[in-house]
Amino acid sequence: MSRPIVAIVGRPNVGKSTLFNALAGQQISIVKDTPGVTRDRIYADVTWLDMQFTLIDTGGIEPESSDLILSSMRQQAQMAIDTADVIMFITDVRQGLVDADFKVADMLRRSHKPVILVVNKVDNFEKLMPDVYEFYNLGIGDPVPVSAASRLGLGDMLDEVAKYFSKDNTQEEEDDRPKIAVVGKPNVGKSSLVNKLVGEDRVIVSNIAGTTRDAIDTPVKYHGKEYVFIDTAGLRRKSKIKEDLERYSIIRTVAAVERADVVVLLIDATEGVTEQDSKIAGIAHERGKGMIIAVNKWDAIPKNDKTIYKFTDEIREKLAFMPYAELLFISALTGQRLNRLYETIDAVIENHAMRVGTGVLNEILSEAVAMKQPPSDKGKRLRLYYITQVSVKPPTFVIFINSKELTHFSYTRYIENKIREAFGFKGTPLRFIYRERKEKE
Repeated sequence: MSRPIVAIVGRPNVGKSTLFNALAGQQISIVKDTPGVTRDRIYADVTWLDMQFTLIDTGGIEPESSDLILSSMRQQAQMAIDTADVIMFITDVRQGLVDADFKVADMLRRSHKPVILVVNKVDNFEKLMPDVYEFYNLGIGDPVPVSAASRLGLGDMLDEVAKYFSKDNTQEEEDDRPKIAVVGKPNVGKSSLVNKLVGEDRVIVSNIAGTTRDAIDTPVKYHGKEYVFIDTAGLRRKSKIKEDLERYSIIRTVAAVERADVVVLLIDATEGVTEQDSKIAGIAHERGKGMIIAVNKWDAIPKNDKTIYKFTDEIREKLAFMPYAELLFISALTGQRLNRLYETIDAVIENHAMRVGTGVLNEILSEAVAMKQPPSDKGKRLRLYYITQVSVKPPTFVIFINSKELTHFSYTRYIENKIREAFGFKGTPLRFIYRERKEKE
């Protein structure tokens, strides 16, 4: 199930980043060890009680003049409205209500998205409550007092946010058509690809407020089977600042990837793999999605018999953290190999949801251990007792062992490769969880 997306919006210096960091904590996901994934702290996965959501910090640039602040805030608000399920509007009790707050509140109210009004820097609830009540004037509901710096009131605030979760997710559950997010840098041909698959030029969604993100879902029928393509090209933002645009496209990507089963990362053959490409690939990898790398504009490349190998090596090297990804060379312009794209999507969806019997897994495990000894430290050796698959999308395995300290990612990768040799699992990441069991058991 896709996680709800919660976006933080607010003027400069109201404490957005402090709040973001307080909620994101240091448990920024496990993929730290993954070489090649750079992390921009634009988004983080947050767990509150039994709920998980993705938190997005929309603000980046802090302009000087008040007109610029307003236009930058409008952009942030629009970004949040386009992508988030719930919006957290952060204000500052010390600065009080400001003109820009009213203007942004108007936009948010018209979006009909759930908005939580957060009043930050309330270090003393008794003394500052009269100042908090002033924020009722914004007309977007009850202000929730917090202090991000002292971590006060965060629980109550998250309770308010969480009230909006379960309602929205029920509708998405019934739709079991495969969802494919088409992601990549701007101008790499995402819309052309979706248009080619649909077979007609579909309307680009206009960027008026209230355009829902669902409007860029395109259902496509192929050989009697229906697929839904989620296109992140949708809204073209006019932004003078490159960072703003990049931030915007990353946030759009997180939102699309969150809802997809399979991610198709388009890479421009004329440019090769860029840093932005590996950032986007990292988002899909962390979220455990099925993965296809499609090299677009392949028709525009002068080729000899070695071109495809050279390109393949470059991609595998630069995106070394996802060796499982399927690789295709296509042209959205000419339609070259697009039929292969559907075959690959079908295969990846099947692998992403594949279950393997416990008996067979344990045969593979004991064979693997017999062929290559597990690592040891100070005379103590890692022992792997038992393996079982606990979930799918992505396939996730629990291995019972004697000591977590002795595990090493290279040995995990060795086990993973053995499982892949037996079952393929092409196009999908695999997750491994270690559980300790004492020798006596």
